[in-house]
Amino acid sequence: MTPLWPHIAILGFVTAQRLIELPVARANTARLLANGGREVAPGHYPFIVAMHAAWLASLWVFALGRPINLGFLALFGLIELARVWVLRSLGNRWTTRIITVPGEQLVARGPYKFVSHPNYLVVIAELAVLPLVFGLWQIALIFTALNAAALTVRIRAENGALSPSRRRKS
Repeated sequence: MTPLWPHIAILGFVTAQRLIELPVARANTARLLANGGREVAPGHYPFIVAMHAAWLASLWVFALGRPINLGFLALFGLIELARVWVLRSLGNRWTTRIITVPGEQLVARGPYKFVSHPNYLVVIAELAVLPLVFGLWQIALIFTALNAAALTVRIRAENGALSPSRRRKS
């Protein structure tokens, strides 16, 4: 019988990570709004929350007891390091919503020096790779497709909200 503690440790880590990030995102959102920011295109946000919750719940339901692929687990670890890099680069500007603050420059440090939406690249990779750690390619496929639909709307809204005249600064 396969021990469950590694599964619980992996899924517990990701669950705790998300639960810790939610109040941080709320606090950052509140601060940005208090500084004159405005939320853009909030209509898609409930779908994103529901999708992420369903992804995590599906892993808790289907991953326990399945073999763990150490290669995918190592890749997931690297993805989480990229996540930390993104969050540290954004600092108190990181939030789960699209908030624009007039007069603020776009972040151009860390991974933002290289790509416009590194946080979304991390999320794409997380949603695909963590299920593969447990051999759940069906979950990876379903949530990758759902995420692609959500990000199509979100990135279009975010890019539309950002003035082309804004300059990047660190």
